[in-house]
Amino acid sequence: MSTVEIVKGFFLQFGSSWVLWLLLALSIGSLAIVVERALFFRGRGENLRGIAEKLDASLQTGEFAGAIQMLQSHRSVAASIASAGLRLAPRGAAAADKAMQSAAALERSRLERGLAFLGTLGNNAPFIGLFGTVIGVIEAFEHLGAGHAGEGANTATTLASQAVMSSIAEALVATAVGILVALPAVAANNYFQRRLTSILDGADVLTNLVLAYLSDKSALVAKEAA
Repeated sequence: MSTVEIVKGFFLQFGSSWVLWLLLALSIGSLAIVVERALFFRGRGENLRGIAEKLDASLQTGEFAGAIQMLQSHRSVAASIASAGLRLAPRGAAAADKAMQSAAALERSRLERGLAFLGTLGNNAPFIGLFGTVIGVIEAFEHLGAGHAGEGANTATTLASQAVMSSIAEALVATAVGILVALPAVAANNYFQRRLTSILDGADVLTNLVLAYLSDKSALVAKEAA
């Protein structure tokens, strides 16, 4: 028996129904990630204007400890990053900048968790469905071949043709389901990517404010030392 016959026999034995179950499982996993990410992103981009005004008021009076405490009371990514910089404020503006860059990288990894799965599923679910369709077409041609094998029997040929049409219809379902699974995954991934970019860009509001005060303080200390 040739390799092609072995592979064909495997496909005919298991059919394409397992592809639909695989797509269903992937869809459930995608939905779980979407819900988890939606809950995680909620509150991560709080009102930056309000936080910036409070931070500015604290830094103007030199109350760095109070500023850190205020920032830690917020769930926003920007507050977490700015807090990391203020904790190293005594070491200077350069140290605070590095600390905030490190905190931003950490926050990015937390925000991106699960998004790779959504992107991969969105790109490949239609191909998984197409794979199921190909298996269904193989089954259809197998039915067609069985019908022609019994030549002279019009009834058998008719039944075989009906089986072929039925197999092709079932095969196309796999492609449709693959597209149906991919569309929400792509939409969700694009939405969360935009939210991620917006949140990290918004963090610059606070990090630049912190660096402005620390740079001014460093310049003042250098001037007094001179």
